[in-house]
This record gives sequence, structure tokens and C-alpha cells, in this order.
Amino acid sequence: MTIDAAELRRRTGELLTAHPPAGTDRLDFLRARFDAGLAWVHYPEGLGGLGVPRSLQAVVDAELEVAGAPDNEPRRIGIGLGMAAPTILKYGTEEQKQRYLRPLWTGEEVWCQLFSEPGAGSDLAALGTRAVREGDDWVVNGQKVWTSSAHIARWAILIARTDPDVPKHAGITYFLCDMTDPGVEVRPLRQITGEAEFNEVFLTDVRIPDSRRLGEIGDGWKVAQTTLNNERVAIGGMRLPREGGMIGPVAKTWRERPELRTHDLHQRLLKLWVESEVSRLTAERLRQQLVAGQPGPEGAGMKLAFARLNQEISGLEVELRGEEGLLYDDWTMRRPELVDFTGRDAGYRYLRSKGNSIEGGTSEVLLNIVAERVLGLPAEPRTDKDVAWKDLAR
Repeated sequence: MTIDAAELRRRTGELLTAHPPAGTDRLDFLRARFDAGLAWVHYPEGLGGLGVPRSLQAVVDAELEVAGAPDNEPRRIGIGLGMAAPTILKYGTEEQKQRYLRPLWTGEEVWCQLFSEPGAGSDLAALGTRAVREGDDWVVNGQKVWTSSAHIARWAILIARTDPDVPKHAGITYFLCDMTDPGVEVRPLRQITGEAEFNEVFLTDVRIPDSRRLGEIGDGWKVAQTTLNNERVAIGGMRLPREGGMIGPVAKTWRERPELRTHDLHQRLLKLWVESEVSRLTAERLRQQLVAGQPGPEGAGMKLAFARLNQEISGLEVELRGEEGLLYDDWTMRRPELVDFTGRDAGYRYLRSKGNSIEGGTSEVLLNIVAERVLGLPAEPRTDKDVAWKDLAR
């Protein structure tokens, strides 16, 4: 049977009839939606989808929104949805897909990302966390940093070095780590905002069964590229309405507070409004390109624009508001599950946006990706390309 928009509406209607949102437990409804193939329609049948074009997801979402159906709190489980799921779908075994994708999508199990390390900096391939094979298990030791959601996560996507005798990109393997296992310790990292949204994670003799390895041994860098490309799209290419995101509160203040306006600020606001709209429409085009395949290096450009715009817009907002722009309502140590840019004070937005040029790949690294993989410019000289990881200077 050909599944078109009309057929999707019919199936969505059947779901709503069998599980009326007003009288159905939220989690029960989400599970039923997944089992009906209406979670992410472009995924295969049996894994929350129907194998139809990604663009048809909007048909399902619109019907469910009108009916008042609950969503899966996508911002809370963004790492699972945007990074772990597409990687598991591409490289996971059938058993792994069946085990992890359903509770990931329903939000029953939150995911985090154990990639960055304090000793590797922006050079992720130089990571030093070791995984040593012992029978059917891998014993992992190391430290990860800047880990969003680690304090609420059940699972983590993890890359670790399994062969120190080959060049750094070649000796990495990708794992799925149970955050409740012995030896996993999560510590808060307090940020400039006063919150501890990020974490550092210590792994001490953590045993990971080989059945939780994703991809082949030594192919971790290739597998991680799927994660990273999807991550940059998830951060920089999120769907927004006009004046969504950071530009919205500034434009609202401009309209409602004429006493704050100056000619200079007016010109800067116009420029940033136009750039925000261009970025929003470009992100929409990028999402349309995803219908035909996997995200590529173009996502790096979107993430670059996202970070720069957020920092410039939040700086303008502080200037526009003057002294009150420095106010910040809550400096207490909090462990938020969600990052809320628009629901907080201008001072919070200004401080939090500083992290946008670090998370999801630093702007400096992304500039290199755009230069080499999008524009085709010559690559920077790399003297360590063929040197075994164990022989690198650290």
C-alpha cells in the first residue's frame, strides 16, 4: 500500500480514536504512537516509522497538535532524538534498534554524549579514555567533560580508544554506556550562569558488554561522524517560527519600550533581524535536504551562524535594556533538565550564549570543516596524521 498524506491522516485518526489524549496516560499514548509508526515516519516499520519521506512527519504532527495529544518533550531528550537515534539506526544491530529506540523516543530513557575530554580539547580524535577487551566485556577508564544531561541520563553514547598503536583516528570504538553501572561517576560543572547544566563524568573500571558496541572495532571515528553531523543540525538547524529564538525577546522589547530606542541600536537590530530570518530559512532548506539523505558538513555552517547570532543578539539586548539588562533573577546552583533561553532574563541569555560557540564543536573547528569540506579549500598541514596515538606529544 502506498502511504501518502491522506493515509497518514487516517492512521493518525485511528490512533486518536483508540487512545483519546484526554483519557489516556501520557506514556501509554506515546508508546501507542510509536507502535503505530507515527513517531518518526521516515524510520523503518517496527522502529517507530513507516518508511515514508521525512517531510510527511508534518502531516502527523499537525493532526496530533489539533487533537491536543502529548508530545515526547523533545527538548528534554534532544541528545537521544538528534544524535543517538540516527547513529543507532545506521550502525546498530537489529537487537540494539529494538532495545533502545522505543524508550529513547518516548522519553523513558534519557541519553547523554560522552565524547569531549579535558585532555583532548577541540581535537576529539586525540581522546585518551581507554577501553580494554576482557573476554566478552570492555573495561573502560577515563574522563569526559561538558556532558549535558548526564545527571538525568540512563544511557550514553561513548567513544573510547581501543588501540593506541595506530593513528588517532583509527583506534577508536563506539559504545553504548549504561550510566547506572558501577564505576560511572557524574559531577556537576558550575557555569558562568550559576547553573550546573553540564557535567564531568569519570569512568573507573566500567564494564561494557561487547553487545553494546556500535559498529566495528576501530570504526568509532566513522560512526561518530554520523552523530556529530546530526548534532550540528540539531543545534543550528532547529525549526523556528519567524522571530523564534533569541531575536524574539529583543524585537518584543523594541516594540514595547520606545524610550530605549536609539538610531545605532535600530540599525543593528535591523541587521540582526534580517540575518536571523536568513538563518531560519536556510535551516528549513537544510532540513528539506535531509529528506534525500544524511546530513553533511553543511550543518557545521548552520551551527556557526547559530552561535554567532545568539551572541550578537544577546549582547544587543543587554545594551538596549541598559542597567536592567544586567539583572539576572537566579544565581543559585541549579541542575536544570532543560536549557531555556527565551524564558529567562536578558542577563542569563547573554551569559549562556557564550557556550554556543563551544558546544557541538567549537567555532574554530567548524570553520575548518566548512573551509575544507564545503568550500574545497586546501587542508591545514597535519604532522600527526600517520603517527601512532601512543607516540603523540601530550
